[in-house]
Order: sequence, then C-alpha cells, then structure tokens
Amino acid sequence: MLLREIMHTDVLTVSPDTKLCEAYRTMHERKIRHLPVLDGEKLVGIITDRDLRFATSKLSEVPFDPEETVQNVMIKKVITAHPDDPIEIAARIMRDLKIGSLVIMENGKLVGIVTGIDLLDALLALTGVHRPSGRLDVRLSDRAGELAKLTKLLAERKINIHSILTYREKDDRVRVMLRLNTMEVRNIAEEICQMGIEVVWPVHVSCLR
Repeated sequence: MLLREIMHTDVLTVSPDTKLCEAYRTMHERKIRHLPVLDGEKLVGIITDRDLRFATSKLSEVPFDPEETVQNVMIKKVITAHPDDPIEIAARIMRDLKIGSLVIMENGKLVGIVTGIDLLDALLALTGVHRPSGRLDVRLSDRAGELAKLTKLLAERKINIHSILTYREKDDRVRVMLRLNTMEVRNIAEEICQMGIEVVWPVHVSCLR
C-alpha cells in the first residue's frame, strides 16, 4: 500500500500571516490537528494543535497572544514524503521522529497529508478486520516451504485468505497472522496443529499427534 492510496488530498492550509486564533478556529471547526503553512505555493512550515495550545499557554516560556501570526510559532523544518512511498516507510519515519503527520509533496507541490490515524486505518485494512472473517495465528520455522505448506492446506479445504501478515520473532521463527473467510477456525487450527505447526490463536487448541 502506497501513501497516495491513503493520503488526504483536500488539504487545508494557512498562510504565514494567519492569526493563531484563526488557525485554531479552523482546526477546531474542521476537527483536524495539522495545518501546512504555504507562502503562495511554497511549503514554509506546519503548525499543529499542540503548537497552538503551547504557544498561547502561560506554561510557555514565550507565550504568544492569540492575535499573533502563525509564522512565529510554526515548525519550519517540515518532514515530507512522496505519494509513491510505501506506508511502512512513512510509519517508520513518523515513529522515529515522533511526529503526527507527513506532508506529501510531488514535483515541488503539496498534494496531500497523512496522519497517524490514516496509518492505523491502513493497518486495519491490511489485516482485513473490516470483513467478516476468522483469525488464525501461527508460528513457523524460518525454512523454505513452511508458509506454502500452510496455504496449501487452506486451499485444499477451500478456505480463502482475506489477508496475511508476517513478522520475525526474537528466536527467528516467523509469526503469521491470517484472516480467513470462515468464522469456524478452531477445526482447521487443530488440523494445522497436527501437522506440527504451532497455533497461537485460537488459544487452547487441542493438538493430538
């Protein structure tokens, strides 16, 4: 999944001379938390609801009046991404830099914005959780053919896979999480267990070998 598939293209922006009170009103009314700052078509900064709250708070070392302009409190070093960047790269950047959004630029122009909520929605879409399905969670040895053995059994039982996610655990085994087009997962899980594959979910699967 690429950023262009999840980014918001109707991006609300403000200019550097927008008053803080106006920027706050825009965020509150449109229920958003990030406003890119454009000088003409040039991206010159970004301001968040947290920046606005802090800037007008008595806790700030240099509290600004709400009538002050955005240019005095905006973040000038904006982290950007390209529409064709994969979502996992965007998630890593946002996690490493502890930022809540990425401004999406293409050919020098702002074309979208992606927030942490958008990435969570993308994760939910990748898991297939929005569709009626059952969850199967197993551990596989990191050997060629292990996943194929699992999917072959599912195909033989005419069970369709809605989604599949994998990651490597600390012991180098591979954790595989699947969403299947059946709610009756326990029977197939027991059969998988009898093949010598460790079933993590459903829990308490009876494995008679």
